[in-house]
Amino acid sequence: MDVWNEGRADAEMAPGRERDMSNCTIARTLEIIGEKWTILILREIWYGSSRFSDFERVLGCPRNLLATRLRMLVEEGILATETYKEPGSRSRPKYVITPKGIDLVPAVMGLMQWGDQYCSAPDGPPVLMRHHACGAQVEVQLRCQEGHPVPVEELDRVPGPGFRTKPVG
Repeated sequence: MDVWNEGRADAEMAPGRERDMSNCTIARTLEIIGEKWTILILREIWYGSSRFSDFERVLGCPRNLLATRLRMLVEEGILATETYKEPGSRSRPKYVITPKGIDLVPAVMGLMQWGDQYCSAPDGPPVLMRHHACGAQVEVQLRCQEGHPVPVEELDRVPGPGFRTKPVG
C-alpha cells in the first residue's frame, strides 16, 4: 500500500529526493519525549500521580534517572511544580501537567491504542479510556481541520514552511 500517494505528492517531497532533515519536528519531539521513562511519567501524571515518591514506587525507575526526566519535563514546560506540605513534614514539590503537556495526550493515547491492539495480554488491555459524559470508549483518530475522518491512504504530504532540501553539489 502506498500510504504517501506518491502520484499526488509534490515533486519536492518525492522519495529519494535529498531532504534536509535537520528541521524534522518528529526528531525534535523524540529528543524531548522519546524515551520510555518519560512516556511512563506522563502516563502516571494522567493517571493521577504527582509526587516523586509516587513515580518511584509505581514505575520502579532508578531515582537519578527519574529526577533527570522530571527536571527535563519541567524545563520543557510539559510539567510544572507546585509545593505541598504534609503535616509534620517539610515542603516538597509535586508535579502538575501544563497545557503543553495536555497537548501530548493524543500522541500518548495513540501509542496506548496501538499497544492495546497489538501488545495486550490475552485477557485484554489493562486500562480503558472512556468519555466521562457518555461512557463511550475514547479512541485517537486522524481528522482534517474541517472535521472529516482521514484514512491513512488519503494523507498527502506537501512541503511546509520549514521544508528544506540539501544543497546539490
